[in-house]
Amino acid sequence: MKLDVNALRYLTKDDFRVLTAVEMGMRNHEIVPAELVDRIAGLKHGGTYKVLRNLLKNKLVHHDATKYDGYRLTYLGYDFLAIKTLVNRGVFASVGRQIGVGKESDIFEVATEDGTVLAMKLHRLGRTSFRAVKSKRDYLRHRRSFNWLYLSRLAALKEFAFMKALGDHGFPVPTAVDCNRHCVIMSLVQGYPLVQVKELQNPDDVFDTILGLIVRLAEHGLIHCDFNEFNIMIDDDEKITVIDFPQMVSVSHRNAQMFFDRDIECIYKFFNKRFNLTSEENEEQDGSESDGEGNSRPSFLSVKKAAGSLDKELAASGFTRKEQVEMEKYIDEDAEGHDSGSDDDDEDHSDEPDCTLTSRDSGVPGTFSEEHGTSCSGENRLESSPSGSNGDAKEALESEGKMLSQEDEDNDDSSLDHDEEEEDAELTKKLNKQRKKAIAAAHGRRRPASSRNAYKDKGKGTMNSKIQRQACKW
Repeated sequence: MKLDVNALRYLTKDDFRVLTAVEMGMRNHEIVPAELVDRIAGLKHGGTYKVLRNLLKNKLVHHDATKYDGYRLTYLGYDFLAIKTLVNRGVFASVGRQIGVGKESDIFEVATEDGTVLAMKLHRLGRTSFRAVKSKRDYLRHRRSFNWLYLSRLAALKEFAFMKALGDHGFPVPTAVDCNRHCVIMSLVQGYPLVQVKELQNPDDVFDTILGLIVRLAEHGLIHCDFNEFNIMIDDDEKITVIDFPQMVSVSHRNAQMFFDRDIECIYKFFNKRFNLTSEENEEQDGSESDGEGNSRPSFLSVKKAAGSLDKELAASGFTRKEQVEMEKYIDEDAEGHDSGSDDDDEDHSDEPDCTLTSRDSGVPGTFSEEHGTSCSGENRLESSPSGSNGDAKEALESEGKMLSQEDEDNDDSSLDHDEEEEDAELTKKLNKQRKKAIAAAHGRRRPASSRNAYKDKGKGTMNSKIQRQACKW
């Protein structure tokens, strides 16, 4: 949407009051009812409806009457609110031409009262070419419902925080000045995007500088995730400035290595294609697997994280302070559990019965224990019993039936014994499945999801109650 600030000078205080009322109503309404806007604005004598018609004429709000009579803010109205607030703060006094456009933002020149030129970045998430932002970015975190204005505000706050922190640590980034809603004010970079540069005096030095920035960011705990020729500015002295930071993630992110390797690969491809760096091509073919520190391709695993990590300070995607505390607690509990578990294993191994004696009593040859790893489970003994005599097999089956269930005393028929074996195998599988789920839930530091049919487990004849009884008897 084209930003025309000429209408801004003709808007009155009541107009901005109604615009703010629509913004407040959009916190819990997709389309704000006209009655609610009137109630929040608090204008006398029905002046809200007259102001709404004026705002609708200037395309600052959108009218929707499909279900009820309501309004919502447009990006132009949101721009006017942010610009008005920053002008009242004295950040800038005038808005100039548009100097850049991207898939999720527009860049404009602004000037202060003393004539200093700054850059104003307006985030505009939700364009047709970039509507998968909910799945590709983590702006929402744990939230489910959203609108594009709110997502743009979150992206602006995130970029301002990253830019401020990186500038304080000496990275070549624009100077962050101020932020309001979806608008970020920063210093204007005197240079050109690297994608527009056809020749360089020292392409090798620029290439090494860019790779050094990627590694240095990783050492501070951050990965850019969009480090390419479009987000690198270079001036006449071949000094590098990095821009565009909302998508940055922590090195603790589960896909951090993939993002790091992708940034490195983008720089290699661009310099090989644009500036014909043949030495880098030979290095990629011959020396990429070498462990030398001279000219080898940067590796994510070889990056040493510095003491002061920015991902912890900024709660970057993939790493939060809460997750850090939980992870430290889990490591301590895991270490204690491992020590106690080793002692329990020693005691369990000392109390194990002799499998050879069991095999002798049941009439099973000694080779059975050797082939199956001296397994003493009831299922293996039941499966091996037909190899002996018929009388010994019946005795073994009866003994196993007494151990597994004391409720069923009639074990004379072979068909009943066969059914018991099938039920025991099914119960064993279910118990193993529940045990794996419990282990996975413990490693994931979350509670296992409760069953939807938990209210049915109270009965005596359910499968879960049978499983519990069999487990107690085992």
